[in-house]
Amino acid sequence: MDEWSHDKVEVPTRVLVESMVRADATVDAGELYSVAAALGMTDQQVRLCIKRMVADGQFTQEGRGRRAILQPTEDTRRSIEPDVEFLRYMYQQDRGAAPWDGNWHLVAFAVPEKARIARDSLRDTIVHLGGAPIQGGLYVSANHWEPRIEDAAIQLDVLDHLTFFTTSELRTGRTDTPTEVAARLWPLDAIAAGHQRLTDVAQRRLDRLRGGGLTHTELLTITIELAAEFTRAMSPDPLLPAELLPQPWSGTQARTLVADCWSHLLRTNTPAASPRLFRTYSDVIREVTDG
Repeated sequence: MDEWSHDKVEVPTRVLVESMVRADATVDAGELYSVAAALGMTDQQVRLCIKRMVADGQFTQEGRGRRAILQPTEDTRRSIEPDVEFLRYMYQQDRGAAPWDGNWHLVAFAVPEKARIARDSLRDTIVHLGGAPIQGGLYVSANHWEPRIEDAAIQLDVLDHLTFFTTSELRTGRTDTPTEVAARLWPLDAIAAGHQRLTDVAQRRLDRLRGGGLTHTELLTITIELAAEFTRAMSPDPLLPAELLPQPWSGTQARTLVADCWSHLLRTNTPAASPRLFRTYSDVIREVTDG
């Protein structure tokens, strides 16, 4: 693998362990150590990470060393599950199947200081969903996000402190057009740069997959790298509709290449013990390619 060692994807050890959870909700330590080595990690690095995650109650462990079997707790399993709805929506936008209706969706909150922890959690949820701050406690999205925010607010017991509204007219400062508003509110250049990085990584992995002859460990490594870089690029992406983005948009190209990579992975002799995330991404990619 020397020919592609220069463009290794940075995968945190904790993320690697979580990504190696298989469909049967276990992690094979032997496979984990092999993929970790391919990613440039040491055995000691992996052992310490496992020890911490077990001590924190995120995983249980049976056996020792490379023969060990790890199993995530129920809370861990829920937290690491990819958001299938978001994945599907990304590709629907790319295919023109989710056009913008011209409405901006806004949420305002004024949670009292005594509920500061809930307020911070609510803000984190809003930002995670792509919300851009307009003023203190006021955030906007171009997508229909109200049900998700409402669910989070109910769980945090702060729903009475929220106000939802939509408008077809939104100006910030001297910006007039929707595209100008989007460019002002979201760091589109930085988001595009992340997509370009994903494009470069996916193209190199696609070339490797087309060449064939990859071992099981190499296929697993590519799977983990693609998922990690995909998550890194998509996490700050508010999933703005095409009508609000500069064209061509780098995110569309990046996601197309990732779909091509996944299609190649689907055609390989992938064992049933593939990572759980493989099945999740595969279901969405099948929809994309079949559509």
